Amino acid sequence: MSNWTHKGEPNPEQWGQQVSQPPQAYNGQPAPYPGPTPNYAQPTTSTSPTPLVETDYDAYQGDRFKPRKRIHDPIFLVFFILQFLGFVALSAIVLHTWVANNGFGGGLGGENTGTPFVLNQSTVYLLLLVTACAVLLSVVYLMLVRMFTRAIMHITLLLTIALNIGICVYYWITRYFSGAIIFTIIALFSIFSYFGFKSRIPLASLLLQVVMDVSKHHISVYVVAFTALILQAAMSVWFVFTSIAIYEKWTPGSVTCSTTSCSSGKVAGLIFYATFSYLWTSQVIGNVALATLAGGPYGTWYYFGPKEMGEMPKHPTLSAFARASTMSLGSIAFGSLIVTLLELLRMVLNAAQSMARADGSPVEACLWCCASCFIDCIESAIRYFNRYAYIEIALYGKTYLGAAKSTWRLFKDRGIDALVNDSLVGMTLTWGAYAVGMLSSLFGYLYLRLTHPAYNASGQYTAPVILFAFLIGLMCSLTLSSAIEAGVSTIFVGLGEDPQVLSLRAPALYGMIAETYPQVVVGV
Repeated sequence: MSNWTHKGEPNPEQWGQQVSQPPQAYNGQPAPYPGPTPNYAQPTTSTSPTPLVETDYDAYQGDRFKPRKRIHDPIFLVFFILQFLGFVALSAIVLHTWVANNGFGGGLGGENTGTPFVLNQSTVYLLLLVTACAVLLSVVYLMLVRMFTRAIMHITLLLTIALNIGICVYYWITRYFSGAIIFTIIALFSIFSYFGFKSRIPLASLLLQVVMDVSKHHISVYVVAFTALILQAAMSVWFVFTSIAIYEKWTPGSVTCSTTSCSSGKVAGLIFYATFSYLWTSQVIGNVALATLAGGPYGTWYYFGPKEMGEMPKHPTLSAFARASTMSLGSIAFGSLIVTLLELLRMVLNAAQSMARADGSPVEACLWCCASCFIDCIESAIRYFNRYAYIEIALYGKTYLGAAKSTWRLFKDRGIDALVNDSLVGMTLTWGAYAVGMLSSLFGYLYLRLTHPAYNASGQYTAPVILFAFLIGLMCSLTLSSAIEAGVSTIFVGLGEDPQVLSLRAPALYGMIAETYPQVVVGV
């Protein structure tokens, strides 16, 4: 950890100052700003903060940003590669058979195609316009969040409570008692927790503003996020076609059964394997993107300062991606595998619950519902924990278990109370994603009403278009939000390890943290 010292003991009240003027000089140089809008807090006192003295600080300390060149968790890396190659081989076999048996119905635009008039030029324009609208709305929402952060956070908290109450009431009305009991507890918890979250809004809003200002100066943040989104979308389409082809090839009674053995067990086993491979690979893609952002633009900003300072390494995002996709890929695959197995288990429990409800066994359905909810809570906790572990992996190149130990120690030393502020940030961005999705679906509906495309003459494609528009808007906004959340979590990790570094990057943020959580800014 760093060896920073203060000239005297700091008064926490001195740190919440207005920083519209350049902060106190540091070693003869003005302190850097994360962006052009540094007024992150209202003034609380006119006293300047106690200056910091650097004593042999090294940003590369502890193999940070320059880990030892060796592959970590190689067993999980080999396992991940083998399962992906297995999925590729399985997909190639079944898709070849499917296409050979006219699986696409003659191809796009052919005489045998079921919908040759739907995927036409008008539809392409519609999807492109919806995507452009979604990106524009997402950017506008982030701008509004930047300008009215506290107000929007209050609104999202109230909306979360209203949603939980609404779901609870709906389940009681429809006599779905197991879900009603669970959401009653969730609704009550959200009401009681509102007052705790409310007190955290000033700090969470300040943190969100800092991260958004940092991201404005690093276009690579959004390049990485959208690249991951495109890869995950392509993986989803690939999985859907592979699953259809598996059913077509090995379902008893299929035309291909004359040349190969078919059984329902074989179909179930292959679908399970394809689902496992899809979930694991998608998890790894998203987590490699997280590690790239944490070890690239956000991590280097925290430890080296803005690019204008001249101390940031060259091409930090590319370097972080190279580490995450090679030496640390096994560690990322390890953590992703845990979440994948829990997700599969939850899917099995949900299927068992549906079967119990169909069989008219309410007690059994309630038990399966409770078990599914319990697994879902564990999965969410591990996802949250893993996010910090991947940041440790990105910064130091640790193994997964080593990163998990460091994360747990970070939680214990700094207090989980200080770390849950990014949950409030995530809640704010998620509600914005839903709003963008709704507005995108409205845009799609208006497009259909104003252009009157021939394929929708009777309105049979209005609902699918609205649904796809909503999903496109939701995913575009969530993609931008995930990039922002990565920065929030990275700052928390840096704050837990070297808190005084933040006093240079964002003095007002450091001051508010020192006021709210003084134990966090004590050097480790």
